[in-house]
Amino acid sequence: MADSLVIVESPAKAKTIGKYLGKKYIVKASMGHIRDLPKSQIGVEVENDFNPKYITIRGKGSIIKELKDARKKVKKVYLAADPDREGEAIAWHLSHYLDLKENEPCRVVFNEITKQAVKDAFKEPRKIDMDLVNAQQARRILDRLVGYKISPLLWKKVKKGLSAGRVQSVAVKLIIDRENEINQFIPEEYWSITVQLETNDTTFEAKFYGLNGKKKELKNEAEVKEITKLIASNDFIVKSVKEKERLRHPSAPFITSTLQQEAARKLNFRAAKTMSVAQQLYEGVEIGKEGTVGLITYMRTDSTRISTQAQDEAKTVIMDKYGDKYIPSTPRVYGKSKGKSQDAHEAIRPTSALRDPVSMKPYLSREQMRLYKLIWERFIASQMASAVMDTLTVDITCDKADFRAAGSKVKFPGYMKVYVEGNDDGKKEEEKFLPEMSTGDKLKKHKVDPKQHFTQPPPRYSEARLVKTLEEKGIGRPSTYAPTLETIQRRGYVALEEKKFMPTEMGELVNQLMEEFFPEILDAEFTAHMENDLDHVEEGEENWKKVLNQFYTSFEQRLEVAEEEMKEIEIQDEVSDEVCEKCGKPMLYKMGRFGKFLACSGFPDCRNTKPIVKDIGVKCKTCNEGRIVERRSKKGRIFYGCTEYPECEFVSWDKPIAQDCPTCGGLMVEKKTKKNTRHQCTVCHYKKEVEQE
Repeated sequence: MADSLVIVESPAKAKTIGKYLGKKYIVKASMGHIRDLPKSQIGVEVENDFNPKYITIRGKGSIIKELKDARKKVKKVYLAADPDREGEAIAWHLSHYLDLKENEPCRVVFNEITKQAVKDAFKEPRKIDMDLVNAQQARRILDRLVGYKISPLLWKKVKKGLSAGRVQSVAVKLIIDRENEINQFIPEEYWSITVQLETNDTTFEAKFYGLNGKKKELKNEAEVKEITKLIASNDFIVKSVKEKERLRHPSAPFITSTLQQEAARKLNFRAAKTMSVAQQLYEGVEIGKEGTVGLITYMRTDSTRISTQAQDEAKTVIMDKYGDKYIPSTPRVYGKSKGKSQDAHEAIRPTSALRDPVSMKPYLSREQMRLYKLIWERFIASQMASAVMDTLTVDITCDKADFRAAGSKVKFPGYMKVYVEGNDDGKKEEEKFLPEMSTGDKLKKHKVDPKQHFTQPPPRYSEARLVKTLEEKGIGRPSTYAPTLETIQRRGYVALEEKKFMPTEMGELVNQLMEEFFPEILDAEFTAHMENDLDHVEEGEENWKKVLNQFYTSFEQRLEVAEEEMKEIEIQDEVSDEVCEKCGKPMLYKMGRFGKFLACSGFPDCRNTKPIVKDIGVKCKTCNEGRIVERRSKKGRIFYGCTEYPECEFVSWDKPIAQDCPTCGGLMVEKKTKKNTRHQCTVCHYKKEVEQE
């Protein structure tokens, strides 16, 4: 008979831990939270010191009965939910249902699901940390107060189904503010002059720097003509040659936000997908004879700390694969996070550096493999020696005009042998070699290339860029980024267009009302301050009910004003020229998760909907009758099809262009990669690179 009952959140985690603990332990899954605030009402007694009214989550009755029955058969209960606020709250709710004593050491936490980590954790169970629980309760109640007090107001004054949220409202405002910046942006003209020069039979490029040793920006064509006239008949002479050795240091191991950003840049993963695949790797994967093993440490963390044991393993791997010159003179230590809970965490890393991606490939799905490889490479690189770059800067004069050529090459790759961090623009840093030169050398001029440019507006937020901004501003915490991005799309406040967030009309309307009546909720600094208060609750430095009271005092006043002064806004659906093919009534433009779509005005009697198609000005070459239009898949992804569908079955993920293939006359499409854009024929192998600014 088993001596102990162990409760975790998920069946996958239960399976992995069960194998480590043996027959003396029954391991069960609670399937996440078993108790929460009710959905049908606010569930918080504001007048009674913010007392929460928890109820059993619908459908969890049978799970609770199973856990209570198992409890009767054992002497001891261990609660092994995840090592964060949410996990602590799950454990606390479970202890309530199972009638565990308040000070009983029943809580077991581990940062990784490996045999050793699990066994060590069970040697040192602790009592439930009420500071952590109260931080979770405060966050939950705060979000409930905002959501359940503002949402009915929006339903009443604007439209049924709308909602507001503490973190999501700030995220939407960031996206709208950026859109306004883009719309108000006035491009400014500027010019560049590139000259192609030669020395010792080697050509290279130099760019205009300034006049008489002072930097100068070229604002218009008249200034450019002066420079080109000046250099037309004068010699180019090397003024100075500066050689420098520069060190490049590796990035820290992943935390939640940086993992989401890199997975977006390098793997094209949405934030929610990254967290889902990371959860699988954390909870355990079947590894041949080893059995089920958790492959990465806990994936919700803002700590870059790593254990000395992990460092030692990384050192062994680096020594074996690359040699001792790739090991830094002193082990790399990255900063710790604040807060007692997060400080117990490590960065996201492999549970064993010895399990390299090649050896794990047979056991992982394609998505698991790609994410595991990213995590493993980032961690190993973080423990490697810095890269050494040789940089060469050559200043060149031609009469009064100054030009500069810069080159760099990798002298010693160091960590770059394994991993280089991506960037939001997808541009790769390339080596630029310059020939050897000395001061006074005369250079041969080949070509002068003046170019006109215009300044660009700031880019729209991608998921990676938005997560980075939220983190920098201190809004939200590791566990909130992915759900926040999902929520603002599901509510129809923003839409993803070419992987960039754009606000919808509904999003702008709700944001406008929030700015007028609830400015604190949208204030990034106020929201970040609230996050710090919650951290102080977690650290035992602040009373959670005091934090709630401070927020609610001014919030209640705002609610009263909004109730009185917010005008009712009737949103008129825009009538389209399209007629419903099912009932003959006019179709209306509606706003959905992926932007606008058409819906029948006869709703609810007629529920016909269809996507809005956009003609891209290209004739279909498959049927020679229809035109190519832009459509959306059920998941919101843009694709291209023929207007004669279903008779014509032409479909393409790549955008067709109004230009026939010069080789065979076939349909050309635009293919975009992180590095470049090219036009490519769908029939023959013709390709053409497209020059980008």
